[in-house]
Amino acid sequence: MAQGNVLVGQSGGPTSVINSSLAGVVDASIKSKGIGRVFGMRFGIEGVLNDFLIDLGSESTDVLKGLRSTPGSALGSSRLKLKDEHFPAVLKQLKKYNIRYYFMIGGNDTMDTIHRVTKYANENGHEMLGVGVPKTVDNDLHGTDHTPGYPSAARYVALSVLQAGVLARDMQKVDQFVIFQSIGRSAGWLPAAAAYGRQASDSAPHLLLLPERSFDRDAFLTAVAKAHKNHGFVSIVCGEGITNADGTPVSVSETRDKFGNIEFGAMGGTSAAMMLHRLISDEFGWRGEFQVTESLPMCAADRGVKLDFDEAFACGQQAVKLATKGHGGVMVTMNRLNKPGEKYQMAFGTISLSEVANHERPMPNHFISKDGFGVTKAFLDYLQPLVGPLPTYARLAAKRAKA
Repeated sequence: MAQGNVLVGQSGGPTSVINSSLAGVVDASIKSKGIGRVFGMRFGIEGVLNDFLIDLGSESTDVLKGLRSTPGSALGSSRLKLKDEHFPAVLKQLKKYNIRYYFMIGGNDTMDTIHRVTKYANENGHEMLGVGVPKTVDNDLHGTDHTPGYPSAARYVALSVLQAGVLARDMQKVDQFVIFQSIGRSAGWLPAAAAYGRQASDSAPHLLLLPERSFDRDAFLTAVAKAHKNHGFVSIVCGEGITNADGTPVSVSETRDKFGNIEFGAMGGTSAAMMLHRLISDEFGWRGEFQVTESLPMCAADRGVKLDFDEAFACGQQAVKLATKGHGGVMVTMNRLNKPGEKYQMAFGTISLSEVANHERPMPNHFISKDGFGVTKAFLDYLQPLVGPLPTYARLAAKRAKA
């Protein structure tokens, strides 16, 4: 590989730690003898098409260090779907800036973009290596134990449901139920994380609705009635993409994005939480609340997990190490080495970009309870080292006074 420059970009939705991965790429690139300059795409692949690259090597040490704890996507993101007609223009820019190493921080679609761009460049006489850095709060990337961004988002969900559950318990004479909707189109990793905050048998959440299980109206209403009878209120957590047995979304959204995916939440004009709220109110006549977080778990750096920030940075560094050793066409993976109950250990691995792009990773069956409304101890053991300890809140014994 001839000495050349680096191009790095961020794509799709952010995470609380995506900028830490960016900092890792820049740090390792600057230190590498085989790399010249380090460029960043302004607003993803659109920055390449619009000739808007950022000279990351000229940024101050303080700024690059600060990225390791900064939320958002510092380079700016994009959801432009790369089409065949874009490739000649992209290649022109790659040659103009002598890009030989190409890194993108993102999910499935991003890995597909890296694969397609590097394949086109190499087939047209421009030697280049591409390595993907994993990112998604959904935790559904194939081939890795977990993705940078998931631990912090999982902590956000667990804390939110824990705290909202304390409120719901104390306000049960006013509101009889509360619904928390989590992002996560087709995998339940994030809504399932709410169960990690359960601190007593009657604590929130009482019911989980995960995309891996079809929504059963009658079974759900029966479970709601039982939880209310046992606890005096009901805490429900649902994934935004839960569907009925026939595959139609519970949210009844029909709006689709540029990639053909159904839009959920505000972009879809409705939500699963809204429909569940209506269903419960109509069935039982109760008053209740619902909360739809949208992008908040993606940017809550104040609830970030140190392990998550550190692993994100290390993934960025690892991508550069792989590329400079001639390993391209892969995504960095994290592989857990310890068994449940043992001290957490992780090692890096790789998986081909094409394999990641063509697969999703739903929650495995052994992580989901038999009734489909909860998770197993195996899942909580999986999550514990990633999220760390949560606060414990005081609770009145509430003994009835005697005159």
